Amino acid sequence: MYEWQRQIQQIVEEIDYCIEGYNDEALTLRRLARKMGYSEFYATRKFKEISGMSFRDYLRQRKLAFALKEVRDKQKSLLDIAFDYGFSSHEAFTRAFKRMYGVAPSEYRREPKPVVLRTRISSFDRYFLGLGEIGMVKSTDDIKTYFVTIPAHKFLYIKNNQSNGYWDFWEKQSQIPGQDCDTISGLLDSIKGKLDDNGGHKPDSSSGQVMAYISDLEGRLCDWGFLRSECYGARLPADYQGKVPEQMRMLDVPEAEYLVFEHGPFNYEQENRSVEEKVEQAMANFDFSNTEYHYDTKPGRVIYFYHDPERFWKYVRPVKK
Repeated sequence: MYEWQRQIQQIVEEIDYCIEGYNDEALTLRRLARKMGYSEFYATRKFKEISGMSFRDYLRQRKLAFALKEVRDKQKSLLDIAFDYGFSSHEAFTRAFKRMYGVAPSEYRREPKPVVLRTRISSFDRYFLGLGEIGMVKSTDDIKTYFVTIPAHKFLYIKNNQSNGYWDFWEKQSQIPGQDCDTISGLLDSIKGKLDDNGGHKPDSSSGQVMAYISDLEGRLCDWGFLRSECYGARLPADYQGKVPEQMRMLDVPEAEYLVFEHGPFNYEQENRSVEEKVEQAMANFDFSNTEYHYDTKPGRVIYFYHDPERFWKYVRPVKK
C-alpha cells in the first residue's frame, strides 16, 4: 500500500504539471499506467481505491479548476481557454463549467463568487496510513523566534469546539453537511486575494489556507492551558468585500503583536513528528522575562499555524504587554 500511495502521488503531481503546461496529449490513462508499470484497468482501480474517485473524473475536475482561475484572472478569450484545457468547443467548455460550478464561465468572469474547486489530492500521508516517520533524519535547524506586528485583517473560517488535532478536526467536520475537507478547501481555493497565498494562480489546496486556533470559552481545554476551538480558513485583507459562503464565518482581526516560532524546511516523511515536538517544546519553554510580553489568550484571539515542509513549520501566537 505504501508504494502505491507514493506512485499515485507522483501521478497526481504529473497531472498538475501537464495541465499547467497545456500538455493534454500526455494526460492519457494509457501513458500514466504504463509509467507505473501496470495495466490501465489495474491502475484505474488502484487510483479510485486510494483517491476515492475515478481517474477520468479527477482529471476533468482538475482541468476545470485550472481553467476557472484563468477565466477569473486573465483576459484570454473563453474559446482559447477551452482549447488550452482540451475542450473541443466553447459550448463543450461552457456545459462542463456550468455543470461543475452552477454558473456559466462568462457569468463567472463578470461576477466571481466562491465555488468548490477540485483541489489536488494528497494520497500519500504517513499519519493517515499510521506509518509515523519513515526512517530517521535529525534536523539541525534551530527554532527562530521573533515578534511581529500583523495589520488588521479578516479571517474566513469554519471551526470545531471539540476536535483535537488536524485529522480529528476534519473527521468531525465531515459529519456536518458542506463542511468536509474537499468542500471547504475547494471554496477557499476559489477565493482571490488571500493574504498567505503562495502562488495562488495554481489550484492547490494549500495556497493561502491555514489551520488556526481561536481562544473560545466554548472550546476544548488544550495542552497549552486555555480553552480553544480549532479552525480552518484563510486570512483576507481588512477591506475584503466578497461573499461569505453560507457554511463559513468571517472574523475581523485587529492589528496586534504576535510571537512567531518558525522551523525552516524539513523532510515531511522523515522529520514531521520530530519537528512538531521541537516547536512545541520551544513554545512551552520560551522565557518572557526579558520581554514586555506574555501570551494573549483572551476570547477571540487567533493563533495561526502554517505547515509547508518546503518552507517552514510555523506558529504565530498573539501576545500582549
